[in-house]
Amino acid sequence: MKPSLGRPRDDRVDRAIADATRAILAETGYAQLTVDAVAARAGVGKAAIYRRHATKQQMIFAAVLHDLLLAPPPDSGSLRGDLTALLRVIVANLTAPPAGVVPALLADVHGDPALAAAFTSTFVAAERGCVEEVLDRAVARGELPHRPDPAVAHALLLGPVFAWLFLLREDPARLGPVTAALAETAATTLTAAPA
Repeated sequence: MKPSLGRPRDDRVDRAIADATRAILAETGYAQLTVDAVAARAGVGKAAIYRRHATKQQMIFAAVLHDLLLAPPPDSGSLRGDLTALLRVIVANLTAPPAGVVPALLADVHGDPALAAAFTSTFVAAERGCVEEVLDRAVARGELPHRPDPAVAHALLLGPVFAWLFLLREDPARLGPVTAALAETAATTLTAAPA
């Protein structure tokens, strides 16, 4: 076994960067946030940030939505229960940032094809992995005859939440009671999907 090179990553620095990012976003908003300001608030050098995040957008995404360590919800014993739990995580992640952060972040990501590809292969892939785990559990339990397309399942979960929050601009607090209905609709759709 080879010894690792360099210093081990310090979780305290990760937390300081995330905390500083969230605080500055709440104070000044997305457009005014800078890596310099985050570094100063966190008490770290800019190099420490860039070792962890290639761009300002990746730093913000990791601090306010989720990082690459996103885990599937515990097995509830049913597809509907797992989808409900996963939707709660998605809703919590999307409603935690200050107003306007998620749409601004997505505008930046989708305005840059290279950045969009990087986000798809990292952050979207982490969330998609959770969807795949939930689907695989349902197949193993016999609730689904085969694994549906994970992209379709992901869209069934994420689409209504995005529409509610960012297109219709409805009250995020009202999403809680809607979560079970969205999970039921997604479970019904996935169960009825042809092979």
